[in-house]
Amino acid sequence: MLSALIWIPVVGACAIALVPNEIAKDRLRGVAIAVTSLVLAWSLFLAYQFDVIGVGLQFQEKIPWLDSLGLTYQLGLDGLSLPLLVLNNFLTLIALFCSDRSLDRPRLYYILVLLINTGVSGAFLAHNLLLFFLFYELELIPLYLLINIWGGARRGYAATKFLIYTAVSGILILGAFLGVTWLGGSSTFEYNPALAQNLPMTAQLILLGAIVIGFGIKIPLFPLHTWLPDAHVEASTPISVLLAGVLLKLGTYGLLRFGLQLFPDAWAIAAPYLAIWAVVSVLFGSFTAIAQTDMKKMVAYSSVGHMGYVLLAAAAATPLSLLGSVFQMISHGLISALLFLLVGVVYKKTGTRDITVLRGLLAPERGLPVIGSLMILGVMASAGIPGMVGFISEFLVFRGSFMVFPVQTLLSMIGTGLTAVYFLLLVNRAFFGRLPDQFSNLPPVFWSERAPGVVLAALIVLLGLQPSWMVRWTETTTTAMLENYAAIATKAEIAPKTAMGFEK
Repeated sequence: MLSALIWIPVVGACAIALVPNEIAKDRLRGVAIAVTSLVLAWSLFLAYQFDVIGVGLQFQEKIPWLDSLGLTYQLGLDGLSLPLLVLNNFLTLIALFCSDRSLDRPRLYYILVLLINTGVSGAFLAHNLLLFFLFYELELIPLYLLINIWGGARRGYAATKFLIYTAVSGILILGAFLGVTWLGGSSTFEYNPALAQNLPMTAQLILLGAIVIGFGIKIPLFPLHTWLPDAHVEASTPISVLLAGVLLKLGTYGLLRFGLQLFPDAWAIAAPYLAIWAVVSVLFGSFTAIAQTDMKKMVAYSSVGHMGYVLLAAAAATPLSLLGSVFQMISHGLISALLFLLVGVVYKKTGTRDITVLRGLLAPERGLPVIGSLMILGVMASAGIPGMVGFISEFLVFRGSFMVFPVQTLLSMIGTGLTAVYFLLLVNRAFFGRLPDQFSNLPPVFWSERAPGVVLAALIVLLGLQPSWMVRWTETTTTAMLENYAAIATKAEIAPKTAMGFEK
């Protein structure tokens, strides 16, 4: 059942590759959308069949592959991977739908997008360390090509920078996986949370450090973030949607799955420092976003800040904070996808993303009133306004982390206030005021361009009003993640006070 999520996009990519050249571009686009729709429908069917109170992996598949290397084709689904899997398929469909119908080399474009979908789905489903690494690296070359071929003026620089950073990330993660397996005395790379427990603490800390830095590049966290703004600015709008909405979540997923679960004791020791790192990343991303004039770069730096909340929640390692971390991944995926989509429409219609040039786009007659309204909604959600998904995710993160890391949590809450500041600057400068004469004859915005944003906005509000619809899939898993390692929270309650210079 799970293999279909991986192999249907591969079959679709092969079908697109074999389509005759005389077939219209829209036919290729239609095939890609149909394939992704089928995958999304299948993932929703699995969600319907998913046992929300069950602990452990469901729908497992295990097939021997390369026994000499310890590589097995082992897949499984739990409450941590299920919502991310659905998010991946949904945002891939959104990205395909908003892709330019007249783009060059459409065959290669749609093949690469489907391969990224396969790689991300495989990474979320893999329960063999080496298999996860293969899927984790699978998306590297397709995304590099998507940025380098269909990107902006500096696409070569941005794509190469992304390639180098992600390659270093992969090397660190592979090294950590090899260390866990070989030092643990295992003959296979099967995912086993108990494998690292017999290792000396020094070895655990070194391996955990490699995993945290490796996935920290992917998230990205300060100061490992420098590839992200360049990649976003130069990438096309659909690729920015995938990059922010899905691919960054591989990093946070990896921290929870392979950091917290594999090295709970080492994680408890490192937790205070990880929380401090989260605060620095949150504040840096927020303050840097304030200084931006490019709308796309502002949204990119906001991702650096908001992904820091996930690290804070993971460092706290309480059932509520872990639930909040997963909810924050979904929340950020939906909100960032919406914001990048809207920025893309603004750029397409006006020819600029500079908020010092744009004015009055909310004008009802000659401006972009629907796009402006959706932008205001997305900004409110990102700032954590009640009634939207951003409020629920941040509340869960802060509430679950405060009892463990009160100082760090309060400092991170400043980032929420700063989010309102820089997005208010964006909305006030670009959408309010008098529309300049140079933008008096903007091209019309078709409903096909508005529809993806409307759907995303509806989900943002719906999950904000009914968070239980998402929480129910994850709560059992996040609670069970800590049941076997009760010492994590206990150690973490004491350690931060020591690190901050207070006595318990």
